[in-house]
Amino acid sequence: MPDFEHYSAADLMSRELEDWGARTGADVGAPHTSGLVLHVDEDLGLEIGIWACTPGGWSITDRPDSETVHVMAGRCRLTNADGTSRELGPGDSALLPRGWSGRWDILEPLRKFYLTVK
Repeated sequence: MPDFEHYSAADLMSRELEDWGARTGADVGAPHTSGLVLHVDEDLGLEIGIWACTPGGWSITDRPDSETVHVMAGRCRLTNADGTSRELGPGDSALLPRGWSGRWDILEPLRKFYLTVK
């Protein structure tokens, strides 16, 4: 049986991230992404990692998975399809359910811990 993994907040903030390139579909700015996948469970359709992005924005229609995020640094605005929005900053968490449609706007360089599940 595998051992559990432990990540301190300082460890997650200091981890070097891989260049994941420009954010496809961006319609505001030129957001660039980087990240590090920490764990994958293909049987569960689960992925856990760190993701970072420079300022910019894009829409999402009918999200194919559910995502839980915890913002470690920076600021973003999430906007639902009905126009309601919320700004998130360090320490804030959010759940984007499968099927969610809306918008991400990265206001300040963002770094988040994420978990997605199909």
